[in-house]
Amino acid sequence: MLKAALGLFLSISFAVFLFVLFFEPFSLDRFDFNNRILFVAGMAAITFTIMSLVRITLPWLIQKYDQHQFDPLLPPYANSFIIFTLTFVSFGFYIHYVGSVNLTISIMFKLGLISLVLPISLWLHDLIKDLKKQNAVLRKELKIFEGKVEKYEEDYLSKPIEFTSDTSSENLNLLIADVAFIKSADNYVEIVFKEGDILKSKLIRNTLKNIEHQLKPYSNFIRCHRICIVNSHYIEKLNKDFSSHWLSIKGYDERIPVSRQYLLKLKEII
Repeated sequence: MLKAALGLFLSISFAVFLFVLFFEPFSLDRFDFNNRILFVAGMAAITFTIMSLVRITLPWLIQKYDQHQFDPLLPPYANSFIIFTLTFVSFGFYIHYVGSVNLTISIMFKLGLISLVLPISLWLHDLIKDLKKQNAVLRKELKIFEGKVEKYEEDYLSKPIEFTSDTSSENLNLLIADVAFIKSADNYVEIVFKEGDILKSKLIRNTLKNIEHQLKPYSNFIRCHRICIVNSHYIEKLNKDFSSHWLSIKGYDERIPVSRQYLLKLKEII
């Protein structure tokens, strides 16, 4: 982390060096080309030294610094104010006594703007760093949550359910995960279920209303029409033409009708 911190300071210092060298916010005509580069390099060295002093050396001296986490010791606003003040004052003394530049209001204003580059750059870096940390924590929590959801769904879908006729003369035992949909067929209900890799069906004498009541605890079953209840895990696509909606069911060729009464709730689920 120390290497990354020093790399950041070096990048900011180099940016200050290039800005002052090419844009010349104050006159450097008294220097030849080599001395001009050397003078501007001195300003870059000042920025590097101040950032290293405030962000690394000072916290280490106070012995309240974690060697493995190079974060600012002071609150962000105090840290930024100290860096800005030290940079502004140092630049002023440097260009006046070393560069023999008269400190006019215009030049002081420009120095202030250049000095702001340091705290703003460091603040943005810290902000991005914190956001990355929060994002990593959230991703980790999301992964744990998704694992729990998958385990819950696996246990949930593995529960058995028994469909019986209204006279209790016949029954059909299935897993929740295997029931594709239930369709009303006059005085019977047609239960379409998965067996192996294919869908099969069985008629049981009962009403769709009774079956719906039986399936009420299982949120993956939804009424899509007055004659049909579907398992949302088997829905492949919600289709629409000019006058109607219907569902495509995985492994099933026929259309499953959808009425407007249940359309909105169906869209929320799928």
